[in-house]
Amino acid sequence: MFKNLQILLFSALILVTNQAICAEQANYKVENIKDNVYRFSAGHYHSAFMIVDNLALVTDPINSDAAKYLKSYIKKTFNADIKYMLYSHSHVDHAMGGNELIDNNTTVVAHQFAAEDLKLNKVPTALPDLTFTDTLKVDLGDSYVLLNYYGPNNGRGNVSMRFMPANVLYVVDWIVLGRMPYENLIGYDINGMLHSTKAVLNEPAFAAFIGGHADTGNRDDVVSYLHYIQDLHTAVRDGMLKGKNLATLQKEISLPKYSHLKMYQQWLPLNIEGVYNNLVEMGYFNFRSDIDAQF
Repeated sequence: MFKNLQILLFSALILVTNQAICAEQANYKVENIKDNVYRFSAGHYHSAFMIVDNLALVTDPINSDAAKYLKSYIKKTFNADIKYMLYSHSHVDHAMGGNELIDNNTTVVAHQFAAEDLKLNKVPTALPDLTFTDTLKVDLGDSYVLLNYYGPNNGRGNVSMRFMPANVLYVVDWIVLGRMPYENLIGYDINGMLHSTKAVLNEPAFAAFIGGHADTGNRDDVVSYLHYIQDLHTAVRDGMLKGKNLATLQKEISLPKYSHLKMYQQWLPLNIEGVYNNLVEMGYFNFRSDIDAQF
């Protein structure tokens, strides 16, 4: 009887373990966006990758488990080795797990500021082999990715990536489609976000957009996103110039034009707080004699 009980307990443990693995893997998803460009989703995080023959170019590893899954998926599905891994920026919720995603001959790429932060902050991930300052073209057979740095926006060294010839744009954190920007905009430079998003829209048109969070979309969707952060910034700034404090701004600013965005009710007051704090911390509004702002 004891032996039978052991067998039952072992079988139950195997069943629970398998259910946990299935649940975890159900949280992962790969979608073909256009031509040889794919979006990988790990819960509400997304990265992008491109396949050319038996080689792969991947972006943010996200975390160790997601990186292991993606590497295995690429190998099983495409029989491809990881030729390049590109970091969008240095924030650890996108950059962790790089060592689990790369192969022996993978070249790791990041903007110089992101590379500095990964090293200085001792982030446990693969450190970049190749860095750049403004633009970089990474070739993979007859395809390539063009990386552009537009200045501060979210985190240091955060860049856009345009996958060509599919013409798919990948941007993490400073453009979010179909959903409000994250909570109180931690790590955001609101002026930089405005500048960077305008710069992207001044580039040649792209066919599709992949974000590090939320929805895929097109250029019109990015224009709508720009309108939201412009209107949000204007409402908070102008309210502060009229002497209104944060609590009053959160009570009075509604922006109903954007009520269709996911997390609108929950995050609009936090978005307002984020812009307010950004204008104080980055713009030193609390030192202006015409504004009663508190740090």
